[in-house]
This record gives sequence, C-alpha cells and structure tokens, in this order.
Amino acid sequence: MPILLFLIDTSASMNQRTDLGTSYLDIAKGAVELFLKLRARDPASRGDRYMLVTYDEPPYCIKAGWKENHATFMNELKNLQASGLTTLGQALRSSFDLLNLNRLISGIDNYGQGRNPFFLEPSILITITDGNKLTSTAGIQEELHLPLNSPLPGSELTKEPFRWDQRLFALVLRLPGLASTEPEQLGSVPTDESAITQMCEVTGGRSYCVRTQRMLNQCLESLVQKVQSGVVINFEKTGPDPLLIGEDGLMDSSRPSNSFAAQPWHSCHKLIYVRPNSKTGVPVGHWPIPESFWPDQNLPSLPPRTSHPVVRFSCVDCEPMVIDKLPFDKYELEPSPLTQYILERKSPHTCWQVFVTSSGKYNELGYPFGYLKASTTLTCVNLFVMPYNYPVLLPLLDDLFKVHKLKPNLKWRQAFDGYLKTLPPYYLLPLKKALRMMGAPNLISDNLDCGLSYSVISYLKKLSQQTKLESERILASVGKKPPQEIGIKVKNHSGGGMSLTHNKNFRKLLKEIIGETSSRLAELNTKEFAGFQVGLLNKDLKPQTYRNAYDISRRGLLDQLTRMRSNLLKTHNFIVGQDEDSLHSVPVAQMGNYQEYLKTLASPLREIDPDQPKRLHTFGNPFKQDKKGMMIDEADEFVTGPQNKVKRPGEPNSPLSSKRRRNATVTHDVHEEKMENGQILPDGFLSKSAAPELMNMTGDGIPPNRLDSLSDDFTSLRKDILINKPGSNALVGGTKNCSVPADDQKVSVTTFRTVPNTLQITPAMAQGINADIKHQLMKEVRKFGRKYERIFILLEGVQGPLAVKKQFVEFTIKEAARFKRRVLIQYLEKALEKIDSHHLLNNVNHINSRSSC
Repeated sequence: MPILLFLIDTSASMNQRTDLGTSYLDIAKGAVELFLKLRARDPASRGDRYMLVTYDEPPYCIKAGWKENHATFMNELKNLQASGLTTLGQALRSSFDLLNLNRLISGIDNYGQGRNPFFLEPSILITITDGNKLTSTAGIQEELHLPLNSPLPGSELTKEPFRWDQRLFALVLRLPGLASTEPEQLGSVPTDESAITQMCEVTGGRSYCVRTQRMLNQCLESLVQKVQSGVVINFEKTGPDPLLIGEDGLMDSSRPSNSFAAQPWHSCHKLIYVRPNSKTGVPVGHWPIPESFWPDQNLPSLPPRTSHPVVRFSCVDCEPMVIDKLPFDKYELEPSPLTQYILERKSPHTCWQVFVTSSGKYNELGYPFGYLKASTTLTCVNLFVMPYNYPVLLPLLDDLFKVHKLKPNLKWRQAFDGYLKTLPPYYLLPLKKALRMMGAPNLISDNLDCGLSYSVISYLKKLSQQTKLESERILASVGKKPPQEIGIKVKNHSGGGMSLTHNKNFRKLLKEIIGETSSRLAELNTKEFAGFQVGLLNKDLKPQTYRNAYDISRRGLLDQLTRMRSNLLKTHNFIVGQDEDSLHSVPVAQMGNYQEYLKTLASPLREIDPDQPKRLHTFGNPFKQDKKGMMIDEADEFVTGPQNKVKRPGEPNSPLSSKRRRNATVTHDVHEEKMENGQILPDGFLSKSAAPELMNMTGDGIPPNRLDSLSDDFTSLRKDILINKPGSNALVGGTKNCSVPADDQKVSVTTFRTVPNTLQITPAMAQGINADIKHQLMKEVRKFGRKYERIFILLEGVQGPLAVKKQFVEFTIKEAARFKRRVLIQYLEKALEKIDSHHLLNNVNHINSRSSC
C-alpha cells in the first residue's frame, strides 16, 4: 500500500502571482489534483494512502494523516491559505515523523535483526515550494537544517530522519510573473539549485525546476511513474576494477583498467524493486541483508544504523551458485551507471559477490550474502540475496542430499557447525525454515538466540509502548487549528493622539447601543461553515421554524412532525437532522469523490484472458478499455497483418475465392435513386445492398463493367435492406435483371423510386444534421480497430448535393490521416474516385440528352 505525502509550502511567498494571474498556492493545489487523476489510471492506486502536511507549527501542520479519508484530504487541500514563514526544515522533520509513526510498533525496521527488503512501507514525499530563502523566527537560513530533536521515541536508532523505503521529490515553482517572449525549451526538466535538491538526492529522489505549466504536467507524469515498491541501497565497489572484455567476449589482460580513477559506477545510490506477490499482493522474501555489526550479548545498546545500507560489491567474476529447493530472493536494480556498466560487459553467466562491512565476526569485510548478475537477456541487473556465507553452505547442502542421502556423518556435522559459527544469530531462524522447506532433517537447535542482550530487548519493548502513546497524541491533534491569541491588542499612541470619542466607528457603536440606529449584522463567512445556519438576533424576522412552532405553515405541519419524531426516537440510520428526502442530496464538490466508493468494493477477479486489454475503473463508464493495451500502429498492422493471417476457404481474399470468382458468373446489385423531377442524384454514399466500396448510388447511364471493382473487404458490413430514415423520402425498391454482353456477366440492377414524404428537410435542418454527423465522424475516426461500418453509415446520412457529400469524404480523409488510419484512407479514396467518376458521368449523360433533343 503506497503512501503519498504532499508537503505544501504555505508561506506568505506562495501568494505571488504568475503571468496567468493565479497564485503559486493555486498552482500547487491544481498540481496535487492532477497528480491524483493521473495516478487513478493505475488499478493499484486503490490501496493508496494520501497525507497532507503544511508549514504550520507542529503538530498543527498535519492536515490529513493516517486516519483521514480521501474526502477530508481534498477538503483540507482546498482550504489551504498562504501565510507565515518558510520553515522547510521543520516541515520535513514533521513529515518524516508522521511516516515513521507506526514503524516501531509494527517492527518493520527490525532493529538488530537484519534488514528485510520485503518488510516495507513504500512512501513518496512530494513537496511543492517556490524555492525562496528559508526563513524562521531566528532569521534567514542559507542552508537546509532538519531539527535533531524529534518527539518520536526510537528516532535515535537511525541516524537520518528518513528510512530506506521513503523518497523525497520536490517541485520547485519558478514560473515568471510576466509572459516570456522566448520560445519554450523542450526536453527533460532540469533539477533545481535550491537547498532542497541535495536532500532529495540523499533520499533517492530528485528535484524539478518548473518554469512553465507544460513542464509542471511533464513532472507530474514522471512522478506517477516513480510510485514503485522498493528500497534504496548504497552500492560501492571494493577491490580493483575488472579486466576489460575484448571484442571476442574474452578477458583482455593487455588492456589495463583504470582502477584508481573514480568512475560513476563505483558508487551508486539507487532503488531495488520489491515486487509484490501475484497471489497475495504482499512482497514475500526469505533472507535479510546483514547488519553492519555483530550482535553480542554484551552490547548495552544498539548502535544507530544508517537509513540506507552500504552494500559493497567485488568485481571478481564468480559463477552463480544455486541448488534445488533452496529459496533465494531476487530484486531488480533501478537503471544506473552500475547497471549500464554490467550490461555492457555482456556476461550474463558470471556474477559479482556482495558484502556488508563488519557483518561477520572474524572478517572485517564480512562474508558474501548474495551477488549481482545480469539477466540472460541482458535487459536488467538483479540482486540475488542468498544465505549468509552461501559459498560454504551450498556445497554442504548439496553433499547432504546427493552424497549422504539426508543422513550426515560426523565429519559433515563438524563442517556444518563450523559454518554456523560464522553465521549472525538472526540468520538461524530463516535457515531453519529453509531446511524444513527442502525436507532436510532438523540440524539447528530449537532454542534459538537472537543475539541481543536482555537490556536491549527490554528497551525496544519500552520504546514500542511509548510510541503508541505519542502516536495517539499526534493523531488526536490532526486537523485542529492552532490556538488563537486571546484578548485585544491596543496600540499605545504616545502624545497628540486623537480622542476615542472622535473616532467614527466608536460613535456609530454608541448609537447602536443606545438604540438610535438599528444594529447591523456582522458579515458572516459562509464558506468556512458551509451548510450551517446561524441564528439571527433579530426576533422580528419571520419565519423562524427552528424556534417557534407557530411559524410552521399549516401545509408543512405533518412533514415537520415526521422529522421531529424521527430525530427524537432515532428510528433511522441517517445522520441526526437528516431525513430520507435529503439523504441523497450530495454537494457538487463531493459528487466526484469516487475514491471512497472504490475502497468499499471487493478486489477485482483475475481476467480470464490476460492478453486482453485491461479495463479501467472509470466513474460512470465501467466498459471503457485501457488504451495503453491497444496502442497499435495501423501502418504496421496493415503491412504485417495479411502476411500472418490464416484465411479460410470462404474468405474473399483466399485463392479459392478468387478462382471461384473467375469461373462463376458475377452478379452485382446496382441501386438507382431517382428524385421527383426525374434526375439521377445519389442520396447516400453507401447503399443498403451495394458494396461499401462503391460509396454512391449508380444510375442507368453507368456501364456495367464499372461495377467490377467492388471491394470484397466491406461486403459484410452492409445488409441488402433499405432503411427508411426519418425526415427523408421513403425508398421503395425493386430488382430487375438485364443481360450484359461484356465478359458474359449478368448484372442485377435494383431500381428505386422515391415516394414523397410529408416531412421535408429544410436547409436549416440539413445544416444541423450535417454538423452532428461531422462531430460523430471525428469521434469514430479516433476509435481503434477496423470497424468502419459506422463511418459509412454516417456519411450516408449527409444532407445536401453531391459537392457537400464530397467535402465530408475529404474531411474524413484528413481526420484519418491525423491518426494514421491508412486502411480507412484507402477505402475513402476509392469512394472519392467513385464520386468523381459518377459526377462526370452524370454531366456526360446530361450533355447527350440535350444533344439528342
């Protein structure tokens, strides 16, 4: 369950305006809302927890914490106001303390018992500030300092205020107050030069220098991708650099490596991804990363640990070791110079061992607990976490199963006991579980010792109890406003001051008290207490149904009595003072709060076909599909589709079908639409019984051989039915067969006569119909897939002469070109050719008829 904490700068400098007239605080609020919308596209966002912290004094700076829901978060966000100082250090400390509130209670940090990457609370802290000077009551600060004293018990066990699964990202607003005339630079967003940048890099995050609204949107999309489950680790090289690899893939000892020059891959501060289990949704692991000290019963207290473990890797190539049934953990590394260097070596069958300094009892560097290895496809680098000192353990276990057949002799037991002496005590329990999973006999005593002294264990329990009390105190103060100053401050005017009786406001107040003027009601802030009605002091104001029963009208007596009885007896499950009629009255500001409704739903079932595009959980349209799974370049699909498609004998493009068309007689249905004046004019682009590729109605004057180029791709899209459209002339059709000598083909010509309808389409009506059709065409062209029947149905309904219909076809071709619908463009261009040829043919027939006369 990722935690997203937003730290909003509420200092007075956030009131500055941009060139658009909006303040920085308004932009920060809009950025948070946009981030939530972008994050909601991911189905995994259903488990997100949102927190809101400001620059106010603690603990009043926490506006939404662990117990507040999404509606409270949004309400507090909208009510933020910019006033005060830029106390960034104190706000960051309060934010990290809020995130660490329950860690000691849950034992997620596991102090003194190794670091478990699968025990984590992935948290993203996003701060939005203006990057101005840091101010406090002591003055201006040049550097960012986080307070060392923390009210949270157990904070002394970690050197830093953050943990390895918490990352800080900063959006530093640098938007100008005047519109810039220079062109906007495209590319990646640079980091900011303010004091918060270094703090972001220490936690494994980064800062963004935002100068335009487009850059802000780009940063928000980048931050959505940063919401990953993982922990940050410091990887540092130990020992010499590896030998360089020649062009043949072999080690080239003649090419010396610069072992003394510092390289970027020598030290990397990056994330390792901890993927959740596909069945349970929770990360599962077996082995910890060792501590940087050896646990001893004589230790009076635990040494403080660094938030990020320092893992050293040796560049000596080793063979990856693994045996059957022995569990191991595999974590993918975030792309970094280290991963790039390992992948460039192209050695997927070798690995580099990893160590933690001072983790062993008899070795300063410690023993290896895993290795770094490139994937076999050379796409990523993985960290394999194995049992501590696995090069000694794995051969012993291999002999136990293959040589001794689970019946070890004395020599083997002595070697195994020698291995256990090099093992930190906190590895005994996971090793015992692993041997049980492998089916090995019980080789480890049941009386396991964690290696910590009694005083340390008692101290950790005491801290846990203190943390519970502190947690309750902090959570109880969430949402409360800081106490206001009591009393009125009177300015001391020294000498020559005006008398109080000469003050205009004072004289008006005196007149209101003695009754010379009517008292004026104070201005009420209706936004702060929306939905509440304040009792008026004027008793002459009528009606007052909440005070005087006689003010209730005769018509509303029964309704008022029902409400009073319902509130008195409490026979309902509604809120007090709310009846059934007003139960479903939701304010407009809360109508889009779909997050709370999603939390009440059960987890969705697994898709039957995982190859199908995933459906979005969209409000109001549960059948909307995820367009990411359907992004197919139609040009590529058009080129590769017919080559890979297996056609059936009955399909039009199959060889059998084409051979059948050559040997058999071809019959075409040609539709004629005649207007009342006897002229031949097409009323649509695609008749109900003609092939869609024809795209228009052909007349008697068209030669039969022009009908031979009908497309087989759209013959299944239209039916041999003419539908009577409202507002148009009803078509009554009949079929007549005529013999055509060319190519011995028979053409079945369907003639239609128009029956005048009582409802005639006016030019204004036609213009409105065409405008709606144009809007629908734009929507249909954007859709994915090759279902073009709807497009041609819309083109059929275009009202007006042939030139207007031609314009609509050209418009559709331009829209299809915008979205690279090449197949659709081909059909539309063929239809345009048919329209042009038909228009030319009509002109020729008209000239011939005039010459014959």
